[in-house]
Amino acid sequence: MTGPENALPGLDRGLTDELVRTIRAELREELREQTRKQRRKATLYAASGAAALYAGAAAALTIGLVIALGLPDWAAALIVGALLGVAAVLLRNAARQGPARDAATPGAGALPEPTGSKLTAPAVPESAPAVPDAAPPVAPPGGLGTPEAPPMPPTAPPTGRADVPGPRR
Repeated sequence: MTGPENALPGLDRGLTDELVRTIRAELREELREQTRKQRRKATLYAASGAAALYAGAAAALTIGLVIALGLPDWAAALIVGALLGVAAVLLRNAARQGPARDAATPGAGALPEPTGSKLTAPAVPESAPAVPDAAPPVAPPGGLGTPEAPPMPPTAPPTGRADVPGPRR
């Protein structure tokens, strides 16, 4: 059976390889085009943000100069700074309460608030059965904070090399 049966696997492999090369080339070209579009969009967003920053600075300067007509310069700068601070807090709070947050779970997705360095056991209902001979969990001596540094040796360890002098005393 050295006839057409042996030629078909080679022909099938050739078609498969050609199909794979064609699909890879098409995917590569599509990804290049999408990357070009996304790069252009990112550049436009960055330019928009820079223009908005300068516009905000110009508006703050204008407000400060108008206030400075009736007040000393330092008071005008203080008022504009306070107004910008209030605006920053309001914008931050608006971002935290965005539409993506679930109203049923206020605080979902937020980081837990630190409650101290001591570990506490969860509350156990009184109806729960007691575990005999069970020791309570023990917290590390330093709490959950940064571990203590290991003690330093009084002298440097010997190097074992004759050409390197030991520590000076």
